[in-house]
Amino acid sequence: MIDYIRENLSYYPIYYRFLFKTSKTFTPVNVSYGSDKDQYFLYYEPAEPISDKIVVWVHGGGWNAGNPKFFDYVGQRMAGYGYRFVSIGYRLSPKNRYPVQIEDVCACFNKAMEYLRGKGIDTSRVIISGPSAGAHLSSILCYSRKVHEQYGVDVSNVIGYVGFGGPYSFRDGQGMTISLLENMLFAKGYDRREAEPCRLMDKSDIPMLLIQSRHDGLLKFKCAEDYAARALEVGNMCEIYEVEDRRNTHSWYTAGCFLFDRSESKTLDRYLRFIEEA
Repeated sequence: MIDYIRENLSYYPIYYRFLFKTSKTFTPVNVSYGSDKDQYFLYYEPAEPISDKIVVWVHGGGWNAGNPKFFDYVGQRMAGYGYRFVSIGYRLSPKNRYPVQIEDVCACFNKAMEYLRGKGIDTSRVIISGPSAGAHLSSILCYSRKVHEQYGVDVSNVIGYVGFGGPYSFRDGQGMTISLLENMLFAKGYDRREAEPCRLMDKSDIPMLLIQSRHDGLLKFKCAEDYAARALEVGNMCEIYEVEDRRNTHSWYTAGCFLFDRSESKTLDRYLRFIEEA
C-alpha cells in the first residue's frame, strides 16, 4: 500500500517538475504505417552515431494512453547518447481491443526496418525495449513464434531485449489498477492466455534483461521472476536487474529514468550498459 501511494504521488514531480525541463535537441522524423492517428513511429537520428546498433522502443501507458510524441524525452536522451532510435506507436484501448496492439507493434517494426534500410542504414543489430505495457508488447514481439508467423515479422536481427516493469504474467493479486487496465484491453470472453508473455515465450537466441523494482506500486516483482523462470525452462538467456535507485516506483523507473543522465540513474546506466555489451 505504501508503494502504491508513492506511485500515485510520483506523477506530479515526474511529468511536470522534470518533463517540461527536458531539452529538445533532435527533431524526429514522423513515419505513418496506417491510417489511424496512433499508427506511426518517430525516428531519431543522432548527430554522430556511436554505434551501428538501433534501439527500438515500445511506449507504455497501460495500453490505453501514451504515444511516441509524449515520450519524446526518451528519444532525445537516447539520440543524445549517439543511438539511432525508433519509438513505436500503436492503437490504444479500450476503443481498440487486443490483439490490435500487438498487430500494430509488429507492423510498425516491419515498417521501421524497411524505412531504415531505405536510408541505407544497417539494421542487422537491433535492441528492442519497452516499459510497462510496452514491455508486455515488446516481449511478445521478441519471443512469440506464433506471433511472428501470424503477423509476418522477422526478429532475426534482434540482438537483445530489455523490459522495464512488465506484466509478463497475469497472476492473481496484482491489484485493482492492473485489473482495470486488463479489463479495458481485452474483450469479454477473450482468452487472455493468448496475450500472456509467459505462455507465449519460445526458445530464442535473444538475451533479455528484465528491469524490475520490489517497490513498484503497481506490479509485483514476481512478474519478472515468472518470466525469468519461463526463460530458464525454454533455455533463453535472462537476467533480472533489481532497481536500486531511490526513485523506484513504477513510473519513476520504467520511463522516468530517462529524464536524468546515466550518472544520476543506476537504472538508466544498467540499460545503457546492456546495449553497449550486446
